[in-house]
Amino acid sequence: MFGLFGKKQKEYFTQAEKDAIVAAIQKAEQRTSGEIRIYVESNCALVNPVHRAKEIFFQLKMDQTASRNGVLLYLAMEDHQLAVFGDEGIHQKVGHAFWLKEVEMMLSEFKQMNFIEGICHIIEDIGEALLTHFPYDGTTDKNELPDEIVFGK
Repeated sequence: MFGLFGKKQKEYFTQAEKDAIVAAIQKAEQRTSGEIRIYVESNCALVNPVHRAKEIFFQLKMDQTASRNGVLLYLAMEDHQLAVFGDEGIHQKVGHAFWLKEVEMMLSEFKQMNFIEGICHIIEDIGEALLTHFPYDGTTDKNELPDEIVFGK
């Protein structure tokens, strides 16, 4: 994949790793009306990764889910920054402490060089929180957002 001026976008994951992440998203979303997305870029354009995650969240129109229960996992690979941003529906249910605990868990996994495991683990945990507060209803629920990883610059 080439970006502006023909510069090739840096690959951070193998195809098998991408497939594992997308499979984790799909598995988590099977039991909830919630939506999980992952955004990966080289560098964080803002000082605070939470602010960048919020900016990306709205750019991806994740605030437009019916129950306001979208969650974005943001990774700036070269800057070694990450953030989790949940829409108001899920945030009101789990609170700030939940997001902090998940980020700490993921950082612990990353320090042990378990990158894909850490990402899949947080997806699973977020999926469980979404299941608790927004269980799947086969008569009304649909996949409102794509499951694939979004890669920025």
